[in-house]
Amino acid sequence: MSEPRPGSGNKVQPMAGETFEVQEGEHEGGSIGCCGYILWALSMLLIICTFPFSLCLCIKVVQEYERAVIFRLGRLLSGGAKGPGLFFIIPCMDSYTKVDLRTVSFDVPPQEVLTRDSVTVAVDAVVYYRVQNATMSITNVEDANRSTRLLAATTLRNVLGTKNLSEILSDRENISHVMQVPIYV
Repeated sequence: MSEPRPGSGNKVQPMAGETFEVQEGEHEGGSIGCCGYILWALSMLLIICTFPFSLCLCIKVVQEYERAVIFRLGRLLSGGAKGPGLFFIIPCMDSYTKVDLRTVSFDVPPQEVLTRDSVTVAVDAVVYYRVQNATMSITNVEDANRSTRLLAATTLRNVLGTKNLSEILSDRENISHVMQVPIYV
């Protein structure tokens, strides 16, 4: 993928092949507007008035293996995902989602696959995946875990549907490498 030109949006290539453009500033904090500043002032006043108790609501902690994606009044906070460690949120204005960056493994439920030589085979698999970019996993996918599970099951059926039964039984390593390509792209 080539470098984006100055002034143009960044191009993002999803797995399905379509290209969409993210405009500069679309994911930045930007201006929160007049009502946002009023809400910010009221929130700060409330935090100051209830200072010792408000710390419980304002200071959050994420572990070494987690990142927090913060939205202020529905807009992605500039600076990307926060963590690991302490970070400060403003109650009533900020919402955050923790994203686990550890490797996740799950079993693909048994799939009934019709091979190229018209034999029905029940196959299952194990998938390992890890979130590389917490911000992209929250902003671009509704449920990254569920989407990965569905993609793994679909890829398993599609790849094995192009193979003969003898190829499935003898070329497990090759099939594994073929299946990794669509999932990691």
